[in-house]
Amino acid sequence: FPAGSDCSCNMTNSRCDESGICRCDPGWEGEHCDRCVLMPGCVHGSCQQPWQCTCEPGWGGRFCDKDLSVCSNQQPCRNGATCAMKDSGDFTCLCPQGYHGHLCQRKSGPCHQIRSPCKNGGLCEDADGFAADLTCRCLAGFTGSFCETDIDDCLLKPCANDAICLDGINRFSCICPSGFTGRFCTVNLDDCASQPCLNGGRCLDLAGGFRCICQLGYMGNTCEMSLSSPNWTTKGEKGKGKRSSNITQHGNRLMKVTVSDRGIASLSDIQLIVVVVLGGVTLVAVALTSGLVLWGRCQNCSYTAAKMPRLLSPRPLPPAPLGGTPRPAERRSLSSMSWVFPGASIQ
Repeated sequence: FPAGSDCSCNMTNSRCDESGICRCDPGWEGEHCDRCVLMPGCVHGSCQQPWQCTCEPGWGGRFCDKDLSVCSNQQPCRNGATCAMKDSGDFTCLCPQGYHGHLCQRKSGPCHQIRSPCKNGGLCEDADGFAADLTCRCLAGFTGSFCETDIDDCLLKPCANDAICLDGINRFSCICPSGFTGRFCTVNLDDCASQPCLNGGRCLDLAGGFRCICQLGYMGNTCEMSLSSPNWTTKGEKGKGKRSSNITQHGNRLMKVTVSDRGIASLSDIQLIVVVVLGGVTLVAVALTSGLVLWGRCQNCSYTAAKMPRLLSPRPLPPAPLGGTPRPAERRSLSSMSWVFPGASIQ
């Protein structure tokens, strides 16, 4: 030690540095390094050497955490069972006939007497043996009295867009149609990513497909057909007949003439009844209108016939001069007599 230094360290368990402070060896602690370190986890114990755990009276076990008086003080065993201590410090219960369990708390009921009938991992329960009948507590995905039925996870139709649902054990999977992805087939794939439209056509992504808007002079699903051919005939949509087209060139512009021959759709029963009723109403209206027109004309004819004798009477000629010769008009025959009508000039 340095001259004049006063070092009180336990030289067996430590050393003294130049300033007189004790430096403990591993497993020792304290100001003078005279106290051993207990084993980690030791509860009711002490040590003489480092890392020891010597139990106090009434305690046992590796960490001195077992109450050796549990059988006498607490009496944990039930239903008349006998409590006994083990060398490890634990206790055990010696159950009477008809009981079992760690504390003999369970009666030998249906689940203990026979092999558990619960399937697919179901847990047999009989109220600790005191129930007359057993029940099965099923795992997720199963149902039934004995957990024998697999629940169909596709009943709620979780897959979208007409995807195929495959049932599993407490799970399902979806087989997506073309153009969709995701767990539920709800994600629409970009069908235009592969650039399917040709000859400069513009692609529009749709749900489960795409559509091409072609440049002038091209046609087809992917704009693959050129309109340089003068004539062609294409099959129209179902129920819409045949469509014929002709391409002619006028100057520098293309003219397309399309003639569509559409079939006549058949009428339903309700539509036929409506047409018949409307036709009958139309005929009645036409008949009434014609009758009114004829009646009006007959009234006008009666009025005109009453006035005709006065209008058709001959116009008298002025008297001849005295002592003179008869007027030329007097020598005219009756057949050449002038008839005066209203609004007409005299001949």
